[in-house]
Amino acid sequence: MILDHFRLDGQVAIVTGAGRGIGRGIATAFAEAGADLALAARSVAELEETAAKVRAAGRRALVQRCDVMQRADLEKLVDATLAAFGRLDTLVNNAGGSPPKPALRTSERAFEHALRFNVTTAFLLTRLVVPQMVRTAGGGSVLNISSVAGREFAPGFVAYGTAKAALSFMTGELAQDFAPKVRVNAIAVGSVRTKALADALTPELEREMIERTPLRMIGEVEDIAACATWLSSPAARFVTGEVVGVNGGLVGLNMALPRAFDG
Repeated sequence: MILDHFRLDGQVAIVTGAGRGIGRGIATAFAEAGADLALAARSVAELEETAAKVRAAGRRALVQRCDVMQRADLEKLVDATLAAFGRLDTLVNNAGGSPPKPALRTSERAFEHALRFNVTTAFLLTRLVVPQMVRTAGGGSVLNISSVAGREFAPGFVAYGTAKAALSFMTGELAQDFAPKVRVNAIAVGSVRTKALADALTPELEREMIERTPLRMIGEVEDIAACATWLSSPAARFVTGEVVGVNGGLVGLNMALPRAFDG
């Protein structure tokens, strides 16, 4: 049956930023598809809520407090996962982000922080995980959560957009490095209903974002989780180095921020 190829039975996945939003959605979907989960984030309380969902799906969950900006925490995450489950099949580099900000108000420190938070941490964790995937499972899959902001130009996104563009490009580079043992793909996410978006969403902004999106909607966490499950499953065994857009067809960002010299 074709649907059997979308199962993750017997696999073990690490998901960073798993305490809420897209990370929680992906972890829950993976559990429903049969995987055990190592859940990583800074908030243990939020991770426990995600773990409850994983266990409700009949799978095992490891809660591991982890600040991805700290190399020691990433090393502990990999070690704890192997100690708990004995293998590693999938890594989802979901932790990341950076708020929009005008270029002339973006400091050197903020710019470099965006690059480290979104790109360097994913590179380092991938480098730690991939040898263990090959050793314990014979191969595996890495999935990077990128953004449409990394491929469409817009004012106000110089730090975040540049970082996500680098993450997307790194995806293709690592896919070449790690083939044929490990596949590496990414999702270019659009606007998704998460708490982070809800905190900034006004009725006026929501109407603007929907109007600017060809499919005339804001995405749900499940839209990203469904694609993540496919890309991490045997159904995508012939897919690597791809950045799949799950963003409603955006060919530009769906919010307008002022340019440096407007007015």
